[in-house]
Amino acid sequence: MPIYEYRCDECDHTFELLEGFGAEPVKRCGECGGEARRVISTSSFILKGSGWYLTDYARKEKGNGKDRDGKEKEGERSASA
Repeated sequence: MPIYEYRCDECDHTFELLEGFGAEPVKRCGECGGEARRVISTSSFILKGSGWYLTDYARKEKGNGKDRDGKEKEGERSASA
């Protein structure tokens, strides 16, 4: 279940609630009873390491007819071959 962040329009109180995907959003602040709205906040999703894209897929070098590992690319064989 996701955690949703809310902020009260009247007292500016910010709070978080663990709710199901189909749950109705909270309408009232628990502190003052004012109108509360769901806030879009920053994600806690972080990519660490040298980079997931470069480690999963070989990046092709341009111009020399060879890929990153030094192998000839398909369809770009030299005239001497």
